[in-house]
Amino acid sequence: MRIVITRTGGFAGIERRAELDTSGRPDETHLEALAHRALAPGRDASPRGVPDGFHYEINVDGRSVHLADPHLTTEQRELIRTVLKEGA
Repeated sequence: MRIVITRTGGFAGIERRAELDTSGRPDETHLEALAHRALAPGRDASPRGVPDGFHYEINVDGRSVHLADPHLTTEQRELIRTVLKEGA
């Protein structure tokens, strides 16, 4: 599974993008479950967030969802954090 996270906004407005392929990872099953749950409550267009908050696009194998701080689930936060930290 290919997971791409794009983060925009924040105080500086700098975009950050990271991609992670779950194939062969020891946490593959966990990350894929997080990705499926992260997509479930999302929206096609960016929701309103807070001033200087981050906006996210999560793309999983071509299916995208748009999210904004502080309206993230625990699973979405974990997935975002993992992909931005470990992805290329």
